[in-house]
Amino acid sequence: MIKINEKAKNIIKKLHNNFYVLSDFDRTITTSDSLTTWAILANTNLVSKEYVNERNLLYNYYRPIEINNNIPFEEKKKLMNEWFEKHLNLFVKYQLQESVFKKAIVDNQVMKFKEGAKEYLKFLYDNNIPLIIVSAGIGNFIEKFLMVNNCYYDNIFINANYIYFKNKTANLVYPNIIHSLNKDEYQNNEKIKNKINEKKYVLLFGDQIEDVKMIGSNNNENVIKIGFLTNHKDLKNFEKTFDIIVDDNESYIEILKQLSLI
Repeated sequence: MIKINEKAKNIIKKLHNNFYVLSDFDRTITTSDSLTTWAILANTNLVSKEYVNERNLLYNYYRPIEINNNIPFEEKKKLMNEWFEKHLNLFVKYQLQESVFKKAIVDNQVMKFKEGAKEYLKFLYDNNIPLIIVSAGIGNFIEKFLMVNNCYYDNIFINANYIYFKNKTANLVYPNIIHSLNKDEYQNNEKIKNKINEKKYVLLFGDQIEDVKMIGSNNNENVIKIGFLTNHKDLKNFEKTFDIIVDDNESYIEILKQLSLI
């Protein structure tokens, strides 16, 4: 299923190559049954049981808060930042080795591309279309996943949560935490700004309603918001939020066809 509203149909006629892409990563570029970048290590034998136990305690405490719609936005936002920062700091506490990131991706195959996603990434690269990934996940894993699949093209820019290493051991967490409630606060660097300033339209891809925050205060009249629908109980909310609604198992190739790009 691909449902397209009238606004999107009108913009599609004008797209050509005059656009850039804003995209979530976990379960938007990867399949809905893939592990998220936050869950990968806990599902391998590459880290200590102590790390896994602490990680699970944090998840069990903060995850119910994340999905509780009765908590005021600002309060929940603060708590999400607290959760992500604590989890990232576990990597430093347990002296995570840089080699673990690639090994976790290669050996366990816990992340998979959505159908047609690799071809979609190649299409964007071949046509010099900037792709900005804004993820509440871990950027180190996103980079490694794209690298081992030969898809980390130079038109791809990643805004996510990063761990930095000294002597190949985790020793610093990037200070600007990105979570599901603050995607409107990420900052593009000058290189990215120069790439996208010439583009009139934006394609936004996500799998959660909160992902539309990526566009921030940009002119929404020039944005096509595309949502991957996993749970059909969310259809009504998706219809209010996204211009194009796509079944979660739909191929990226078919989406490109519907956008009249191929």
